[in-house]
Amino acid sequence: MDVTFANFCQQVFSSPALLVTTALTLGVIFVNGWTDAPNAIATCITTRCMKPRHAIAMSAVFNFLGVLIMTKINASVASTISNMVDFGSDTSTALVALSAALFSIVVYSTAASFFGIPTSESHSLIAGLTGAAIATEQGLGAVNGSEWIKVIYGLVLSLILGFALGYVVCRLVVAICRRMDRRKTNTVFTYAEVAGAAAMSFMHGAQDGQKFIGVLFLGVAFAHGETSVSGVLIPVWLMVLCSIVMGTGTSVGGEKIIRSVGMDMVKLEKYQGFSADTAASLCLLLSSVFGIPVSTTHTKTTAIMGVGASRRLSAINFSVVKDMMLTWVFTFPGCGLISFVMTKIFMAIF
Repeated sequence: MDVTFANFCQQVFSSPALLVTTALTLGVIFVNGWTDAPNAIATCITTRCMKPRHAIAMSAVFNFLGVLIMTKINASVASTISNMVDFGSDTSTALVALSAALFSIVVYSTAASFFGIPTSESHSLIAGLTGAAIATEQGLGAVNGSEWIKVIYGLVLSLILGFALGYVVCRLVVAICRRMDRRKTNTVFTYAEVAGAAAMSFMHGAQDGQKFIGVLFLGVAFAHGETSVSGVLIPVWLMVLCSIVMGTGTSVGGEKIIRSVGMDMVKLEKYQGFSADTAASLCLLLSSVFGIPVSTTHTKTTAIMGVGASRRLSAINFSVVKDMMLTWVFTFPGCGLISFVMTKIFMAIF
């Protein structure tokens, strides 16, 4: 399979379905960088370790590096997304179904926003791909159980491990620094939290960037008549393209999200912000190494809740937990069903 950039450009302009897939994927990556990436730097800004513009610029750079470097070193998450479902042997139909899945994600996200339903783009992507694959002739046989089960692991990791690591890391920091001068530790944690925010931005790019790289790479394979991307290395130009788009989206900012994640849920001090960033980064690194797709937003928020719980449970705003549960309850069946219907419509039209 020829995966050079020149050949990709030729394929895009000769295949309307691949053009739609590419445009929608890059659009979702941009929005992801815009709306999700600010979570990585929320604590850094709200604890006044960095000014918003400087933090956003830093996050854009490290999101770019996370997509590029981690995908080059370990593309397990991209592989999981690519192999999670089977779109069948008819690659033309598969490409149409993939376009329908991405279109459905946009429709669902827009509708959910209108009705005030919390969403996760990671879960929308997984549900959309699954619904589209089932809509093809494969039926339920299109779902690769051994890969899809990693989604369940991701739900557990983002909730339990994120919370536990946040709690443990914060407790360790308090124990280590209990005899130190508070003013000196504040200075240390100011710089430490900047490093933690950079690590979070890097791992956000590594996780979310890989998910959409896997989708776009699958579209490229379908355009070449290939039914899967097994054994084919992800080209560097694709990593760079997705990195640039995500970094650009991050540079747009997201002050409302920063305020919601960093201030509304738990009131944080500098050492707590560092603990949350460290815990979430470790969770995302572990997930990325084992190819488990997780929601970076949920991982960060549960880490913050764990940090808050290390002080007292009443420090946590439990309405955030309710929003996360609603995301899981509505996104998988809701986006999956919309994707199923849209795929049937797209297949009938095209």
